[in-house]
Amino acid sequence: MSFRNAWHRESSTVTCIACGESVARSAAREYDKYGDRWDREDKSFEYLCKPCDRERCHSPREGLEDRLVESAVGTDSPEAFVARYLALAREAGSPVQEE
Repeated sequence: MSFRNAWHRESSTVTCIACGESVARSAAREYDKYGDRWDREDKSFEYLCKPCDRERCHSPREGLEDRLVESAVGTDSPEAFVARYLALAREAGSPVQEE
């Protein structure tokens, strides 16, 4: 099987993980929550529609998944989760932009 045939197989519809819209695979961008979309072995990808992909932060995500999990421990509201996440991000030296 050639590369072209493997890619052609993926011409189905995918769901954007940010907005929930169904879009053609060709109108979406692959998203790898671990930040290593080039290592394709044993991976499945999530997808973002092109507008949502343009709006997201394209900064490195090293440690993000662990920080998100740790932020959820012991929190009982979205506000508590966000406050804990921001505190952990500051501790890690990550730039935090608050609005």
